[in-house]
Formats: sequence, C-alpha cells, structure tokens
Amino acid sequence: MRILDDLIASLEEDSPVEEVRTCVFWTAVVSKHCGLASTIREVGPHGERRVREVGSLHKKSALELANYVKSDLPLEASIGMASVNSLLEAEESRCVELNARDFLLEEGQNKKIALVGHFPFIAKLRGAAETLWVLERYPAKEELPAEAAEEVLPQADLVAITGTTLINHTLDHLLSLCRPDSLVMLLGPTTPLSPVLFDHGVDIICGTKVIDTKSVLRCISQGATFQQVKEVRLLTLVKDKGRVGRP
Repeated sequence: MRILDDLIASLEEDSPVEEVRTCVFWTAVVSKHCGLASTIREVGPHGERRVREVGSLHKKSALELANYVKSDLPLEASIGMASVNSLLEAEESRCVELNARDFLLEEGQNKKIALVGHFPFIAKLRGAAETLWVLERYPAKEELPAEAAEEVLPQADLVAITGTTLINHTLDHLLSLCRPDSLVMLLGPTTPLSPVLFDHGVDIICGTKVIDTKSVLRCISQGATFQQVKEVRLLTLVKDKGRVGRP
C-alpha cells in the first residue's frame, strides 16, 4: 500500500468531518471539501462484515477517516478514499483541459491499449486501437479477468486504470506491470488529484472536483450514476505536458 501511505502522508491539513454519505454508486465525505469515491461492496451475505463505528463517523477528523482506505473491507476503504479526496487541494493552475475519452481515442490510434475497469467509451476505443484489452474483476463479453493483467499490461503502449484500484488495493501491483515507456492514465471520480501519483508511475491523473456540495449529495443519495451528477468539474493533472501533446 505504498501509494496509499504516500497519499495520506501528503495531506497537510486535517479538517472536521461534516457529513458521510455511503450511497448505492458513490460515497461522499464532506470535510474541507466534498470528496467522492466509488461505493464498493463485498460480494457475499448481506451485513456479514460491518463498517466500524458506523453512526459516529462524522465525529472523526477527515484524516482519521482517511486511514479507512487501508481497510480490507471495501465499504470502509470507499469511505476512506472519499475522505482522502475531501482533504486534497486541487492545484487548478497545474491542470490542463483534457477529456480522458477524447485523449484515449486520439492517442490510442493504432496502439495497444489496456483498460483496467469498464468505461462507457469502450466500443469507440475498440475501433481506434490496434489491440484493446479490457480487464475486469467480473468480466463481461469480450473482457478479460483481472488476473490477465500479468500478461496484458507489459504489452500495452497506453494503459488507463480506474481509480477504484486504490480502494481494492491493486494499483501498486498494476503499475509495477506497466512498461517504463508506456503512457499510464488513472481516471474516474475516485482518482485523487494528487501529484504523489506521478512518483509511482502515473503520467496523467483525471479526477473530479465537486462544485456544489449540496446538489451532489442530493443526487448521489437518490441513486445517481456519475453521468447524472452535474455540479462537478473534470480536472486533469499531467506529469509531462509535452509528452501528451497538449499545451
């Protein structure tokens, strides 16, 4: 969990937790900011393992709650990741205008691409790439099981990894499988907008900043998918702007 340790160590200021929402698709923690993360649940009997101190999480500090991200209980780790994101101060001056889907379609022309996670643009990307591998824990048709990463990632020119790999604690290993010359993107609302990720082999960080906390909490509490959440900004940090061909 080196990446998680480094992320937590980089959080400079703690803050009281105002609210915790663990909703069907998205988990939110409101402290310094409103942080989001995917809601990941265990597959198994309902309620077999339970979140610690549930009902009193809002009494913790955000940094205390952030340490839940190291838990082997996915729901706790989801809450912890949202708390990490609630403390991060996105440096918008360092961000570039870059749509992850459009970038992958353009940069991935005739290249070998590996996607870790299911994304809505897979069909379009399949038509652009020389080869497209999609890795999923629960693979659908034309997708590969997560275990195929050992074989696939060393072959890929371009790798796009869902931020939920921070919640299931697989990101460190996945990054170790990528070639040094491959271009690696971490994306999705769970992704922390932190340059700490650059130290671990990520080249492009595509995350989310909540603009209207009240509106976002209302939407996710009513079962919104991310496409239905409007009051957010998509922000991208790039390690080497020249390498991605953007100003």
